[in-house]
Amino acid sequence: MTSAAPLQTRQLALDARGVARRFGARWILRGVNLQVQAGEMVGLLGHNGCGKSTFMRIVATLLKPSAGDCFVYGANVKTEGDDVRHHVGFFSHIPGLYDDLTARENLAFAATMLGFPAADIDAALERVGLTHVTHERVRGFSAGMQRRLSLARLILQRPRLLLLDEPYNNLDVAGIALMNSFIRELNAAGGAAVVVLHDLVPAQGVLDRTVIIRDGRVHEPRPGDFGHDGASPQAITLPAGAAGIS
Repeated sequence: MTSAAPLQTRQLALDARGVARRFGARWILRGVNLQVQAGEMVGLLGHNGCGKSTFMRIVATLLKPSAGDCFVYGANVKTEGDDVRHHVGFFSHIPGLYDDLTARENLAFAATMLGFPAADIDAALERVGLTHVTHERVRGFSAGMQRRLSLARLILQRPRLLLLDEPYNNLDVAGIALMNSFIRELNAAGGAAVVVLHDLVPAQGVLDRTVIIRDGRVHEPRPGDFGHDGASPQAITLPAGAAGIS
């Protein structure tokens, strides 16, 4: 029988306590501690191979932690996977789409499997700018179009905790603006997000704070980490020509 999560943990969107993961003899994560409040948007930085995606997959119940505990709105990722998945929307750098299905069929299948309303599929496709390819197979989509279709799936799901793994990859300026609009809507509704980033610029005005994985643990960024100067993400200045991103 699973013991109930402490009250403080049940009130948090995400509560990771000493989360560790190894592959063979190599420890990728060595004790990640990260608490995310409901309604908080957190950026997760780190060099390639530091364990950012591994941590996100643990939170999404796609990997078991080798040690430590992790809760999503009080549900334990190790023992209450169905409850966790009810709250979580995972946007991976791997789209997770079916090439032989059309855009609409992909969303209809996801709606059936994940239990969200299929009645809004056409509206979601319109919002992400894919109505012109509604009945085309995904195998012919560009990488950016596949990202937009994955975003449409999240729009339908309306999760309480967004896990976004490098969400701006392969998106043009309009796609970045669309992604940020969705994140802000989720935030306004009280939802939370963890966003894996290599570049803070596209997420300007979206994040409340940033943290970094270094040596398998979460730290506050230091001056110079990925251009982070210690200022809040909202204070970072866009480069010339990037107007309209946020």
